[in-house]
Amino acid sequence: MAEGPIDKTAVHAALDKLLDPETGRSVVQMEQVSSVVLERDTVRLTLALTTHSAPLWEETKAAAEKLLRDQFPSLQTIEIDLVVHSRPPEKLGQVGLTVKSLIAVGSGKGGVGKSTLAASLALGLKRAGCQVGLLDADFYGPSIPHLLGINGSPVQENNEVIPVDYHGMPVMSIGFLVPPDQAVVWRGPMLHNHMSLFLAQTRWGELDYLIVDMPPGTGDIALSLSQMLPVTGTVIVCTPQQVALLDAVKAISMMGTVKIPVLGVVENMSGFVCPDCDKRYDIFGSGGAKAKADELGVPFLGEVPINLSIRTLGDSGRAVDVFEDNVVAPILDGICYQLVRSLADTQASAPPLPNLTVL
Repeated sequence: MAEGPIDKTAVHAALDKLLDPETGRSVVQMEQVSSVVLERDTVRLTLALTTHSAPLWEETKAAAEKLLRDQFPSLQTIEIDLVVHSRPPEKLGQVGLTVKSLIAVGSGKGGVGKSTLAASLALGLKRAGCQVGLLDADFYGPSIPHLLGINGSPVQENNEVIPVDYHGMPVMSIGFLVPPDQAVVWRGPMLHNHMSLFLAQTRWGELDYLIVDMPPGTGDIALSLSQMLPVTGTVIVCTPQQVALLDAVKAISMMGTVKIPVLGVVENMSGFVCPDCDKRYDIFGSGGAKAKADELGVPFLGEVPINLSIRTLGDSGRAVDVFEDNVVAPILDGICYQLVRSLADTQASAPPLPNLTVL
């Protein structure tokens, strides 16, 4: 088949097959392709993508280049300049929270590293270029302030709570409001009221992601969250051994009951590699979470090994520095990538209809 003429119309036609990772719609239809310049055997253009899909930027750029090379084999040079596409988040229901994706991080039981994983997801997405907030909703055991080494506290202004700023990421936790040695002894209504405070009366700003560290188990918080606003989905954290997997299955079942989609499962404490001999020891087993995710038909996001730096940095309030670890950082970045990829695949399979304004 002969190659057709290369002009701006043909370039747009070739890129019409490229889907915006956030919306699942054509980047051409969404007017995200601009500044197309043709010079002999060279094409230059600008591709605008949202910060929500920041972990997928490079692969989306590569996909655009492949579409153009497949359509126009004679091209010698393709230059694609990536810029930020501004697509403001929408207010969720009656809650004054403007966020594109609200991700609840849960587990069937305590002690599986859920809070550490929630903090790592928030930090990893922020590091990739996303606008992220972190809400510690684990009222009975708030760990986020300690993991991040935050000693500040939120302030109130004009009937709104201003969350603590952690290097540009807003953070809110009950741990900021009660002394560290004081237990939170609340029934369901009190928990619901404070969730409403954290969501509706907190000045989060405009976010791509709000990561919510949920309490372990199947209690009131997930029900309150599902009643207050549409939750994009949940990430379930578990360890490889069977007793933990049984509880993880219950957590997945509970999320189905309250209509919260499961975006993926993470296997934490998955094996230990001895730093002295490089021998791997499966202390809690390995692969159980992936097998269970496959059995239940939910995505598997990745495995995090037992690693000394995760423990020591978290204990010292420097969880962010784990991304300087050459072993752990690629694993956590990969989980963030898989999460955003899972969201993009969902959007591509059923992109929402464009909003219509009735005059």
